[in-house]
Order: sequence, then C-alpha cells, then structure tokens
Amino acid sequence: MAITGASGSLGTALLRRLHQHGASLVALTSTAAPLEVLDAQANPIPLQQVRWSCGQEEQLREVLQGCDLLVINHGVNCHGDRSPAAVQCSLEVNALSSIRLLELFAELAGADGPQRPRRELWVNTSEAEIQLAVSPLYEISKRLQGQLLSLRSLDLAGPRLRIRRLVLGPFRSALNPIGVMDADCVAREVLRQVGWNCGLVIVTPNPLTYVLMPLATLSRWLYFRLCSTANP
Repeated sequence: MAITGASGSLGTALLRRLHQHGASLVALTSTAAPLEVLDAQANPIPLQQVRWSCGQEEQLREVLQGCDLLVINHGVNCHGDRSPAAVQCSLEVNALSSIRLLELFAELAGADGPQRPRRELWVNTSEAEIQLAVSPLYEISKRLQGQLLSLRSLDLAGPRLRIRRLVLGPFRSALNPIGVMDADCVAREVLRQVGWNCGLVIVTPNPLTYVLMPLATLSRWLYFRLCSTANP
C-alpha cells in the first residue's frame, strides 16, 4: 500500500492505521530525510520510503506495480499568495500531479490478470471542493482536482479499480496549523468508512458538507455522463 504526502500529519496517521491492519507500506514523500513512523508502543513501523516529486509520476510505475492500494494525499497550500508562481505550484501539486497518478495507477490496474484482487485508489480532495478554505488558490486547485476525478472516474473505475474520494475537513497539519480535527482521528474515521465500503468518505465537523458533497458528486456524474464521451 502506497501513500503520497506520507511525511505529513495525515500521511503518517494513515501509515499507522494501515500498519495496524497488517499492510505492507510504501511511503512516497518529497523529503530526503529518513521517515520514522512509530506505532502505539513507540516502535518504528517497517516501511519502504521512496522519494519523488511532482512531475516524476512515471518514475513510480515499478513501485506502484506491486501496490494494491494507492492513497493520493499530497498537497500544497499557498494561503493568500496569488502570484504566477503560486498559481502554477497549486495547480501542479494539488490537481495535475494527482490526475497523472490516477491515470498511471488505472493503467496498471487495467493490465492486471484476473487472479489479482481489485486495486483501490483513494484520493484526498478536501471539502475545499465545495467550501471556502480562506485560501483561493487552494480552493481553485482542489475543485479542479475534484472535477477531473469525477470526469475520469467514469472511464477508469471498474472491476479492476475501485476509486474512493476522501472529503476531509480542517485537520491540524503543516498546511493548516489551526485545523480543528486531529489527524489520527481523521485517519481512523477514514478507515472505518472504507470498512463500510463507502465510495464517498466524508470526515468534517461541518454538517453542510454531508449534504452538499453527495449532491455535487451526483450532479457532476450526471452532467459529465450526458455531455462527454470516452475515446474509443
């Protein structure tokens, strides 16, 4: 199982939770420093750390070939910056890199033999898809990510690949140090809803998201299916 953004607060929390479920872990991170994640007994969790950066998605092909689960969790928040560099960085990291990984993992899943279990892809899009995040570029890039995920899922989700969307509210992290939720509690709830086989996983203190997000995903599904076609 591989997780991007593995050195962040949610990434490490998911690594701990997945370790408890017996998963073999691959930590995909942009940092060169060795990543040490401790379990509840303060013992290091065994994992394979792979350094990568946005734009190098194809280099992960060999690593992802052996993974049954990929969690796309990396992101950047430029807060109030609206400079050209911030625009490019936000779109590249939050949206375009995510979609390239989606396409790569779907390609690998499509080439799997019938004996291999169906792969899973979890994409952390954030409730910034539909709610204000006091960070315009973060909202724009996350909405683009969510729209592209909905569009491409029409063709890529199927018997070889299960796609789940993680819509998470504000949790404490380097991107959002004033988040109101604890990352470990968020990771626990994510795995619980996945255990219920939810395709749309929502974890937030905002009750509006539980109403608006299903409506948004359904309306996109209908609109994209009616107004677009897959290449033969």
